[in-house]
Amino acid sequence: MLKRLLVVMAGFALLIPTPSAWAITNGLPDNGEHPYVGQLLFYVPDDIDPRFTDPGSWSSCTGTLLSPTVVVTAGHCTFGVGQDGESTGPGGNDVWINFSEEPDFSILPPSSTFVPDRNEERYQAWSAALNASTEWHRATAYPHPEYDDNAFFLHDAGVLVLDEPIAMARYGALPELGLLDELSKDKSQRFTAVGYGLEESGPKTAIGGDTRRKSDQMLVNLNGALGAGKGTSAKFSSNNGAVHQGGTCFGDSGGPVFVAGTNVVTAVNSFVMSDPCAGSSGGYRLDQPDDLAFLASFGITS
Repeated sequence: MLKRLLVVMAGFALLIPTPSAWAITNGLPDNGEHPYVGQLLFYVPDDIDPRFTDPGSWSSCTGTLLSPTVVVTAGHCTFGVGQDGESTGPGGNDVWINFSEEPDFSILPPSSTFVPDRNEERYQAWSAALNASTEWHRATAYPHPEYDDNAFFLHDAGVLVLDEPIAMARYGALPELGLLDELSKDKSQRFTAVGYGLEESGPKTAIGGDTRRKSDQMLVNLNGALGAGKGTSAKFSSNNGAVHQGGTCFGDSGGPVFVAGTNVVTAVNSFVMSDPCAGSSGGYRLDQPDDLAFLASFGITS
């Protein structure tokens, strides 16, 4: 499920070796500023966890609650999700989301107790623990109808529909059609990325700890990924331009890129340009006709 195209990499965090996920590279603590941004934990029955003799892996992403029951995230965080532990194709109900600033993974028995041939038992234990938790909310995943896992960056949007509604004083909001085209004219405009991804990544390092964080971003261009052209991806980089500071990384996938100071989600974090998360990142635009129509089918409009 994790696709590598040149140096473009989809950015969810595979939960190895223990159930953990990480935070935006050297960003700032969110401190309750975006309570409608949560961490996804999902099971993909066809993915490989190298510690086990049979398939099935758990990964994490980030998403934004747009209404009491609808979350927007990345398409690659929804495609291949299982249905009660079984393969379904585009998506299923083996996904949970937690809106805590620091989600509690201690409820999950360590994977090491199931290695190497009890992967199915791990699914049963973890899903039962998540279902019993009041902080983890089960949902059903739906990728964009044109999502292609082999070219994820073209339609990298996905939706979760929660089993039970969550009441909040405020939710995330969708952008108006073509909003980023307008905002790109103002070079001083800033954006805020929020997520639970790696604080630092390298060939032998993965640093961080399950905390919602934010970073100040600037829009570099709207040229799209791998020559796809405008209308798909927006390229963002940290405002201060320093390596490993204020960027996004694995586990931030699906997290929002807000217009700074607002709840408007212009894009969802889609990929990073290098394994160490040291360069720019790509946000999949939500201000395009097909994406707004997809979200409108779930009752969410700008």
